[in-house]
Amino acid sequence: MKKILVGLIMLILVTGCGGTLFNPKASPTRAVEDLFTKYQTLNQEVTNQLDEVVAEQNLTTAQKDQYKELMKRQYKDLTYTIKDEVINGDTAIVTVEIQVYDYARAQIEVDEHVEENPNDFLDDNEQFSNLKYMDYKIDTLMKENRKTKYTLDIRLTKEEDEWLLDELTETEKQKIHGVYITA
Repeated sequence: MKKILVGLIMLILVTGCGGTLFNPKASPTRAVEDLFTKYQTLNQEVTNQLDEVVAEQNLTTAQKDQYKELMKRQYKDLTYTIKDEVINGDTAIVTVEIQVYDYARAQIEVDEHVEENPNDFLDDNEQFSNLKYMDYKIDTLMKENRKTKYTLDIRLTKEEDEWLLDELTETEKQKIHGVYITA
């Protein structure tokens, strides 16, 4: 009898609540959690987008592969904490704090190193070598272990009883990738 009662309670929780227990878009917070889980698990959608962005870059094949690996590392090691959820009718804002590798600080250090040591980045014709620069930059980013925290206010819109993420802003994308530079 207890097994039947427990089974009925579980069935009511799953179906009677509109399936909110298993629907990642049933609440704004769940939709945002789903977004970051996709990054952390290297969901196919996320890796496809990464492949598209990297394909457009002027990098060698080896550099593209290395860049993908450092971004995958960023995504897998990303952590987040939901701080607040504000619903106003069919719109919502979920405030989330993320922690990512501080690629922005590493990029600043790369640029300082290049400025201080320009001869290290010259080719055989004494011209600036983008190849040497990108190799150095990617190598430096791959070694980056310092982390930084960012706060994001992610906007959502409710459509047909599902909370959908509005398109992320460029600033939000930069923060997720760890390249946002604060003034």
